[in-house]
Parts: sequence; structure tokens; C-alpha cells
Amino acid sequence: MSEHEQEQRQQSVEVATSSGEMNVFWEEGMLDHETGDGVFDSGIDPGFLDVLEKHPENSDRIRNMVSILKRGPISPFISWQHASSTPPTLSQLLSFHTQEYINSLLEADKNGGKMICSGTFLNIGSLKAALLAAGTTLSAIKYILDGHGKICYALVRPPGHHAQPTQADGYCFLNNAGIAVQYALDSGCKRVAVIDIDVHYGNGTAEGFYHSDKVLTVSLHMNHGSWGPSHPQSGSINELGEGAGFGYNLNVPLPNGTGDKGYKYAMTELVAPAVRNFDPDMMVFVVGQDSSAFDPNGRQCLTMEGYRDIGKIIRNLADDHSDGRILVVQEGGYHITYSAYCLHATLEGVLNLSHPLLSDPIAYYPEDDSFAVKAVDSIKNHHIQVVPFLRELNN
Repeated sequence: MSEHEQEQRQQSVEVATSSGEMNVFWEEGMLDHETGDGVFDSGIDPGFLDVLEKHPENSDRIRNMVSILKRGPISPFISWQHASSTPPTLSQLLSFHTQEYINSLLEADKNGGKMICSGTFLNIGSLKAALLAAGTTLSAIKYILDGHGKICYALVRPPGHHAQPTQADGYCFLNNAGIAVQYALDSGCKRVAVIDIDVHYGNGTAEGFYHSDKVLTVSLHMNHGSWGPSHPQSGSINELGEGAGFGYNLNVPLPNGTGDKGYKYAMTELVAPAVRNFDPDMMVFVVGQDSSAFDPNGRQCLTMEGYRDIGKIIRNLADDHSDGRILVVQEGGYHITYSAYCLHATLEGVLNLSHPLLSDPIAYYPEDDSFAVKAVDSIKNHHIQVVPFLRELNN
């Protein structure tokens, strides 16, 4: 660490009391989910390659996230909490998922596992890890609701935001964030805002609350569309919710390569006004570092600076609307090293630290925000025209 970085770290430590601490919930048993190797996430060995790669959703990515929080410059702000190893109750699982779907996972686990859908492998130990991830996320939301802390981070795998009430999808089996959101509602929260910045549409969470006006789901993602039967949702601006939930699912499909400036513009022009109008009493921040410039699963070109800015915007919204209460839930992020750096920057932002604690090892990625600005302005005009609770933004 350079002398300048040491000085910045010391300055940030001095403001720790005003920024608060990050309560991190983590259980090592989640590393037992083995995803195998092959050609990227296919699990296929074509027979003519000497070197097969690990599935992108492997335990190494999470090991680095744990270690950077333990030994990186953010460590003085981290309070490690023991997540209950008790799995969620059946009623908690059924608050989001159907009995038929849960039964199918149990059956697959009993039979030694199987490929559930493209790229999504339930192997021996996978269901136990998924239950532990859901339970860890519940421990984090309970910690907030019981008044023990305001900012909690559920460092979990396998990820969850693609898991729909009736099916697995995109490396996800149980919707960790969705189960926690429903627990918050059942515990007395009246309105919960979910902001998802993973590079892929948080279709599972959206599907779970698609008919509810108690949960605002906002997803910023690359414009990837549907990818088959497991992911029928397209993530388009027209998927707005149904019935009482109409207007409470807001999608922000961003052009490939949007970058830091484009994401900040989207957060400022779309996300912040929607959250202010919705006025939630709980914020759930769903993070995926696969939106980074160097992630094998994404094309959005975010750098540490962009993640830091997004984290600060979320923190400011929480301070204004949910008494500073934020549940952060881990999703994707598949570059083994840079994902950890981007997580570090995201949490720096959520803690609202006055100075960056860690410099970017890969440095700046060139970006052109003009395409993103045009797309965001178009989406904003569409929302104002068709979403009732946002129309007053035009006044």
C-alpha cells in the first residue's frame, strides 16, 4: 500500500463512527456447492481441449470476496456476524417458492443431482449450500429488523435472483433476496425497494412480486432479452408488473458497454426518483460484479469508481427513506480477482466513506456515455407516461 493510500485509509477510519459499520453474514458451508468444469458454464468436455475451465459460478470468486473484506483496507469497517446454520423453514421457502418446485429440488438432491437448466447444476452438496445461502440472507434481514444494525451484507452463494417461484434459472436455485423481502413484509415492513445491479435481469425477484404494490423492483441490466424456457422474461421496459403491481417493476435495459457515467446517470434519473416516490421503509441492494469491465459474463464496463458511486447513491436513498436500513445481497461476479475489488468499492460507497480505500488495479476502461444517456432518457419518458405513481415526476 502506498503512503497516499495509507493516509486515505487513516482518514476514512476516522470517519467510521459517522459512516457506520458493515455487518457481514457469511458461512463457509456455501463453498461446498461444486459446479464442475467444462467449456465455460456448459459442463461439456468436447474431448479435444487440454485445459477445461471452471464453471464461472465457482467457490474461488467467493473466497476472494471473503478475503478482501478480511484483509483489505475496508476490514476496520467490517463486523463479521455468524449466520445461523439452520436452514430456512419450509414455510419461509414457501413464502416465495411453490411446494411443487421445492419438492423437485429435494428429489433431484435425493437422486444425486442433475443439470436443472442450461448452466445450472445441482450436484451433491448444492441444495445444502442453497439452503444455507437463503438462511444466511434471512439472518441478515432479521439482524436489521431486530434493531441490531442498519447495514448488513449477505455474502452468499449460490446466487438467487434468477430463481423464480416455480423454477431454477441462471445458476440460481432459491431466491435469497426474495425470501428475505417477503420476511420483511411479514414482519411489518410496508414497502420494500429492491435495486438490482447484476448484469442480468433479476427476473426471479421480479416474478415473485409482479402483482404486488408493496415491493418496488428495479433492475439495471444489459439488454440481453430472454434466454430460453428457464428465463422467459425479457427484462424490457414493458414488463411493468400486473394488477396491483402494475408500475412497481421497473426495468432499465442498458446498452452494452454503458460504463460508469451511464450507470450513474441511470441511477440519478431513473432509480432515485422512483425510490423517492415509493418511499420504502427497507432497501434491498442486490449486487453483482458481473457488470464490470472485465467480467466474462457481462459487457457493461463498470469500474470500481462506478460501483462506488452506485453504493453512495443507495446509501443516500436509504438515509432519506428507510432510516439508513440496507440489506445488501450478493449475486453474480465472475472475474476471480476484479469482482472482489469491485465488491470492495461497492461497500465503500454504501458506507459513504469520504475517500477511496483501494485503487483500481486494472485502471480506467474507455467509455462513451452518449448511448446510455439516450436510452435512459427514453426509458424515463416511457415510465412517466405509463406508470401511475411516477407521473407526478412530470409536474
